[in-house]
Amino acid sequence: MRDSTGPQAYQSHFGGGSQIATAAGPALLRVENLVKEYHTGSSTVTALRSVSFTLQSGRFIAIRGRSGAGKTTLLNLIAGLDDPTRGQIWLSGKDIAKLSESERTELRRSDLGFVFQSAHLFPSLTARENVEVPLRLAHTPREQRERRSREVLALVGLSERMQHRAPELSGGEQQRVAIARALVHAPRLVLADEPTGNLDTHTGLAIIELLIEVAHQAGIGFVITTHDPQASALADDIYDINDGVLAPGVR
Repeated sequence: MRDSTGPQAYQSHFGGGSQIATAAGPALLRVENLVKEYHTGSSTVTALRSVSFTLQSGRFIAIRGRSGAGKTTLLNLIAGLDDPTRGQIWLSGKDIAKLSESERTELRRSDLGFVFQSAHLFPSLTARENVEVPLRLAHTPREQRERRSREVLALVGLSERMQHRAPELSGGEQQRVAIARALVHAPRLVLADEPTGNLDTHTGLAIIELLIEVAHQAGIGFVITTHDPQASALADDIYDINDGVLAPGVR
């Protein structure tokens, strides 16, 4: 169970509330006619074909598709980890393709959070120390690091477990720590690649409910890829991707 404080208590930390975009407001993320091709010798493999969508702050998008359909490729392009063959991506009003590598790195540090199928925690560190890692990399002062890490661990319901090391936590608790780590620097957008893939049905549902609550209450945009029908059933918007083609999904 989450702490009674809930996401509402952290709106000032995340910049939520009044900053949540309305449907008519500017998009947090805008993807237009995105194409990604890979060339191997004389062959060309098209991973994404004219993908377009927008995401407002405080909205939760689920992208469904089989392995190899292009889901992870799309997330990598949004994160600026790879370049599209054609098309454009705007994040927080910035055209990612026009940013230098150092500017992309700074954008990831300031505006993006990442959650993966595996929690990827450092086993020798406590939950709080794992959450602090992005802030240490950003040279955030110690007092501020400790305050923020406690806030986000409370947000994900782990106030009583923050001094436990990763091997002492359950799979669901480890994934909550990974979520807290993704949120600790108050990102505008979180990209989650199969975040419930290693969890049982009950724990996976709790994680999805938590992510959606954070999105709505803290005004953070979420794009997740998933095979989990629970995630797509609860998402604000659903898209299906097949052979690199993205289309609105049906619940």
